[in-house]
Amino acid sequence: MPFGYVSPEQQMRDKADYARKGIARGRSVVVLQYEHGILFVAPNPSRALHKISEIYDRIGFAAVGRYNEFEALRLGGIRYADINGYNYARDDVTARGLANLYAQNLGQIFTESPKPFEVEIVVAEVGDSADEDHIYRLTFDGSVFDETGLVAMGGQAEAVAGRLKERYRDGLPLAEALEAALFALTEPGGERSPADQLEVAVLDRNRPHRKFMRLHGPKLERLLAGGAGTPLRETPEPKTPKAPETSDLPPTAPEGEIDTGSNG
Repeated sequence: MPFGYVSPEQQMRDKADYARKGIARGRSVVVLQYEHGILFVAPNPSRALHKISEIYDRIGFAAVGRYNEFEALRLGGIRYADINGYNYARDDVTARGLANLYAQNLGQIFTESPKPFEVEIVVAEVGDSADEDHIYRLTFDGSVFDETGLVAMGGQAEAVAGRLKERYRDGLPLAEALEAALFALTEPGGERSPADQLEVAVLDRNRPHRKFMRLHGPKLERLLAGGAGTPLRETPEPKTPKAPETSDLPPTAPEGEIDTGSNG
């Protein structure tokens, strides 16, 4: 046997251990179904580096781990969705198709690259009813899990998921679902993250066209205060004159974000 030989099995184990350690250093993210759709919650003090984003009309994305790696996956998913929606039909873009794409990419990187991606992601799609919702969790090696109801990833994911199951039930109102998520994300005896250090978004099946919406500012504060009847309406922004543009960005592409190599 040549000096320094490492068996393929040991290489795979070493890669998996390396990826798991990187993911565990990040804070957890929770995704769960609620009365009118799917809720995403993540502790995140940064307003520029998002862990939660829109991919397409009915599809959201959440991730933990190394930011520059899951950001590359997110942007690739947006390109895939835009191209397929344009060439075929918008309804042909599905979370299942995106999950298959991400599984292929992550599996190839894990197998062929010396360093695997230190990421775990969720692709979620809201349907016309709760039975038609889809939540797919993908791990660093390309494995895909079809989740039902809720999922926690990153950090102490098992402990977070256990606490979430204590409070979760089908058909939770949004305020109660948010309360359950924050209970799960807070360690026993620890302090909850304030509203300005939370990233919260929903896929709301009652919204026309694009279902994704971020919750922040007074809207989020009312929900945190127990405002079960808080309406999810967009606050109109004041319009200011701007110079004519020669081209428009694709309507589904979220705002550009800073690219760093930090773990989130």
